[in-house]
Amino acid sequence: MSSIGTGYDLSASQFSPDGRVFQVEYAHKAVENSGTVIGLRGKDGVVFAVEKLVTSKLYEPGANKRIFNIDKNVGMAVSGLISDARQIVETARTEAMNYRAQYGSNIPLRFLNDRVSMYMHAYTLYSAVRPFGCSVILGAYEADGPVMYMIDPSGVSYGYYGCAVGKAKQAAKTEIEKLKLSDMTCKDLVKEAARIIYLVHDELKDKQFELELSWVGADTKGVFERVPQSVFQEAEKSAKAAMEDESDSDTEDM
Repeated sequence: MSSIGTGYDLSASQFSPDGRVFQVEYAHKAVENSGTVIGLRGKDGVVFAVEKLVTSKLYEPGANKRIFNIDKNVGMAVSGLISDARQIVETARTEAMNYRAQYGSNIPLRFLNDRVSMYMHAYTLYSAVRPFGCSVILGAYEADGPVMYMIDPSGVSYGYYGCAVGKAKQAAKTEIEKLKLSDMTCKDLVKEAARIIYLVHDELKDKQFELELSWVGADTKGVFERVPQSVFQEAEKSAKAAMEDESDSDTEDM
């Protein structure tokens, strides 16, 4: 019995005969149509980098950012439908606020990850709603050191040293696997993150994009914030130089 085109994709609460939930798979496709987002966890912090695709020259620079502050020490990078992602951000902020009101301290990231992932999973259980068309990466710097999790549209989450979502996630993962993340500082990771985003960007299909970089770690005294402009410019310059060197070597090989 075929499970394609037989009505099993009309509800998020229904399994196909071969055990698939098509609505969740469609949500994954929405994420894959979005710009690449990577998270890197080093020895002294976490770095997020986002390839924010600009589909029109008329857009105001810096609008619709894809990296958000959740709590003082917690940040979130999102890939997929930005409107869906904002709902996840609002939920995460509410959970962090409620924890602070009840316990008087920052919410540990493992608890925040559990609560947000359960919230996303709940939207795959009922026919009246649809799954969120976004994946999120959560990062924080805690007393024990840096922590990072990724949650996909189904609500599944894992802790990561390095992860990527979006259009070029496979190419980005290949580059991340080459790095010795546990030995790298945040400043090293910022340069590598910028280089990877520029490397996996598809200039033929998506000519314009904005690079977003944020970090949290020992250098920021545990506060999640945008990478300072001087560090950002240095990382972007280094990434562009690496791209030129690679293109030159490709030309010589030919």
